[in-house]
Amino acid sequence: MLGQAKLEEIARRVLGFSSADQTEVLILGNVEHLTRFAVNTIHQNVSETDVTVRVRSVFGRKQGVASGNDLSEEALRKVVESAETVARFQQDNPDFHSLPEPSPAKEVDAYFAATASCSPETRARGAAAICAMSRENGLQAAGAFSTAANEIMVVNSLGVSAYHRGTVAHIVTVIMGQDSSGYASADSLDVARLDPEAIGRTAVDKALRGTNPTEIEPGEYTVILEENAVADMLNTLSYLGFGALSVQEESSFMNGRFGKKITGEKITIWDDGYDPRGLMIPIDYEGVPKQRVTLIEKGVARGVVYDSFTAGREKGKVSTGHSWPAPNTYGPEPMNLFMAPGEATKEQMLSSTERGIWVTRFHYTNPVHPIKTVFTGMTRDGTFLIENGRITRPLKNLRFTQSILEAFDKVEMLGSELKLIKADWENTASCAPAVKIKDFRFTGTTEF
Repeated sequence: MLGQAKLEEIARRVLGFSSADQTEVLILGNVEHLTRFAVNTIHQNVSETDVTVRVRSVFGRKQGVASGNDLSEEALRKVVESAETVARFQQDNPDFHSLPEPSPAKEVDAYFAATASCSPETRARGAAAICAMSRENGLQAAGAFSTAANEIMVVNSLGVSAYHRGTVAHIVTVIMGQDSSGYASADSLDVARLDPEAIGRTAVDKALRGTNPTEIEPGEYTVILEENAVADMLNTLSYLGFGALSVQEESSFMNGRFGKKITGEKITIWDDGYDPRGLMIPIDYEGVPKQRVTLIEKGVARGVVYDSFTAGREKGKVSTGHSWPAPNTYGPEPMNLFMAPGEATKEQMLSSTERGIWVTRFHYTNPVHPIKTVFTGMTRDGTFLIENGRITRPLKNLRFTQSILEAFDKVEMLGSELKLIKADWENTASCAPAVKIKDFRFTGTTEF
């Protein structure tokens, strides 16, 4: 971690090398440590420290991007030269107007020293606790315990100068039996808030209860989805249509439906980079402050997120602070999604269910029909039959093919607590409750 002053000094040097009409310097620094375990044994401890400098050069309506991680003056000068060369060989983009102008962002405290300085011994103790619990029950644990600190600096020739630093800790484990498995995970900005033993107990319990799974016919069932499965649905919606580019290209499920009901009234979804329950990052990769954007409000489609490019294509729109690093083909996307919780506990969801299926998480989900928000995937690591208000037996995993919006239209109960679930890509996460949904469509079975 080089700190704000050092990163800004590097960025100013880079701007000094530029001959472009406009220049943007994005610097990403990260220090990541990971302790990995398998077969009840820690087998790897790795650390990575890196700083990447990305330069975007603009000549008129042409843009070019180049990057490198050598901070020497010669290397930085070459990155600028490469970006400018790329830009000069581009065609004019008539929809591009300008890099963003400066706008002040609120500061957030997303950096925890305990996470940034977390030792290999601390991570090893957490991993060892999970492995010991697994071993004592005749199971096999695999997973990882990681901690990271990262920083972002954005400076451009129009006066933008924005900085943020944060931390995140993550524990995940899959515990295997002969014919069963259990999953558990946890994320937090503060490593001290994670409880490896609780994670281990949850996964061990699912693996033990999942022994000797039985088959069930595909069909429509009431389901209780744990938070990880709900987060998967939120991330899929984000990818399919919560960004302005997909609306402008008329490939979003939101097209023609703003102000109209698209889910049940229980569903409210928004994006907020300032909410302390999430990862908290107040700026995007263009240095634009994040806005809280309501996407669905009580079932009604309300809005999507913008970056500076997509905002420039629509009269009266401004960036909501949701740019990815340039260049990207996806356009802006929500990065800190929230679904409004309800008032139910999981126990209340369970006791109210006459017959249904309990789902721990989804695996290998993929879109089938983006406009209808149909996606498919499989249950995994803890799937159980519910009868008369209680879990009665484990089930072999099932394939589902289901419209997410239709599922959210049939939500009967929402969990009262939100769980932070970090996505696979940097600085993105969802805060999701558990949900109870009727008529969830399962279309196939598996052998395990």
